[in-house]
Order: sequence, then C-alpha cells, then structure tokens
Amino acid sequence: MKVFVTRVIPEEGRKLMIDAGIEVEEWKEKRSLSREELIAHTRDCDALLSVSTWLDKDFLQASKHLKVIALHSVGYDNVDVEAATAVKIPIGNTPGVLSGATADTAFLLMLATSRKAFHMHKSITKGEWGFFDPTANLGIELRGKTLGVFGLGKIGLEMAKCCIGAFGMQVIYHNRNRNEAAEKELNASWVSFDELLEQSDVLTVHTALTPETAGKFDWSVFNKMKPRSIFINTARGAIHNEPDLLRALVEKKIWGAGLDVTNPEPMHPDHPLLNMPNVSVLPHIGSATEETRSAMSVLAARNIIAGLKGERIPFVVNPEVYK
Repeated sequence: MKVFVTRVIPEEGRKLMIDAGIEVEEWKEKRSLSREELIAHTRDCDALLSVSTWLDKDFLQASKHLKVIALHSVGYDNVDVEAATAVKIPIGNTPGVLSGATADTAFLLMLATSRKAFHMHKSITKGEWGFFDPTANLGIELRGKTLGVFGLGKIGLEMAKCCIGAFGMQVIYHNRNRNEAAEKELNASWVSFDELLEQSDVLTVHTALTPETAGKFDWSVFNKMKPRSIFINTARGAIHNEPDLLRALVEKKIWGAGLDVTNPEPMHPDHPLLNMPNVSVLPHIGSATEETRSAMSVLAARNIIAGLKGERIPFVVNPEVYK
C-alpha cells in the first residue's frame, strides 16, 4: 500500500505508517501542488494524507480509487465532503489535539492586541523608542472584563479557561446548541448572538467555516459591538469580512483585533491592518507547536492505516460512507 503526503510531516506520523508496512511518498517542494499535479501523484497511490490542500469535486472524481483521505487538520472546509462521499472515500481529520495550542494563540493575540505589543515592538526596530509620553500608546486592561465566545467547543473552552485563570473574566457564549457541561465548568452563560455582540469586551471566534458562518462578522455585526471591544479570530479567515473589519477599526466601532487567520491567506504585506497599532496578525500558526503538530500527524496516520486495512477510520468526517 502507498500513501502520498502533500507536505513533509512530523516524523512520528510518518514512522507510524512505515511501521505499518505503508510506502510513504512526501511532496518536499516548498510550493503548493496544482490539482493536475496532485492527481498525477496520487494516481498510483492507495491513500492521500492532505496538508493545506484543496480537494475539490474534480480531484475527487479523478481519484475515486483512493481508499482513504486523511487531513492534517481538524477543519475540513477545503474538501468537497459531499463529492468524497459520493465516490465512497472516507475523509478523516485530527480533532481534539490542537485545542490547547490554538487557544493559547487566541490568548496571545488578545493580550498582545490589548497592549499594542506588535506595534510597539515595530517602533523599536524603527528607532522610535525615545521621548516618554505618559499619554501615548495606551492599551486597555482585561481583568474582570467579559469574554464572549462564538463557538464554545473544545478550543473555545480552553480559551475561556485561560481568560478566567489569568484575568478573572466573565464568560458568555453563543452556540446553536447550549453547552451545558461548559456552562457548569466555567459558570458561563448562553446568550443570543446580538447579546454576545453588545456585552463582549473581547469576542473570540472558535467555530467551523460553514455556509452559515461564512462572512458572519461583517459591518452590521461590528457596528453592534462595544467601541472598546477586541475581536479575535483563530478559526477561519472567511468567517470575518476583512474590508468591513478594517472599516470598523478605522471608524472606531471596535477598539482592536487579533487575527491568526485572514482572507485571503497569505495576507498581502502591504495590507493596512498590518500597520494599525491596535491590530495583531499572525500567519495561521494556531497549532504550530512541536507537540501538537506531532500529535496531529499521529492521528492522520491512524486514519490512513485504518483506511488501508479496510477498517472504519477512527476520526471520520463523513460516516455516511460506511452505511
């Protein structure tokens, strides 16, 4: 059996597949594969381990011989899952293991934004650390403030725990369905979406990208938030409307923003958000720790091994393929 891997992955996952008798071919060039190249490389493979690759209907139709596709991510908005199900290819993801690392990134962005840390660091490199002005470059404090969580799942839960432990923040959240276990653990309150916007001092996004959430945070939404609020997104860039976010910051509808995801990615280096003192942007590094990326590679490898054995994969996105 042979698997094609669209990036070089941590050794733990690679070794697991090799030890299971699977031949592993990795794409080692520092560029993304075109659809045509991906089709060509998977033509003589039995499985695909996909890292940051778009798998559309055309690819899936051309690669229906694949026994399993494992994603090196928890999100699967870059895959046409319906098309995969139609050709009976199980899709696996890597849930759970990146919750802590991604929450840490959200917390980092919240704190950095609140104190204009990225901007102040750049001022040092520009030689602007000079005259002390006690009224300049002031941030805002987070102690006792209200954290609003849009999507209180595993990552949102970890972010809330960090904010409670560090700053004693009050937690409110909005989900389609109430998370009663999290409510008890965090003393959190479910609120309507409008109440989330009106009450949050920090609003942090931890939801999947779906037709319902795409572009959810637009001008009409930012216009309902507190003027001194901070918007954080470590989920997917397409969940917020970037021109509207920029306008909301310029017109002081919100105070600041911290982004680990942008739309598009990568963000253009001349984007005005990168030069705003109250904005912090990172290049989608939410899961970028040695421990988390290794754990993700192991889960992806487990999906590949099970799929090539003809077994139900342990972390399946489209379980209907087994009906």
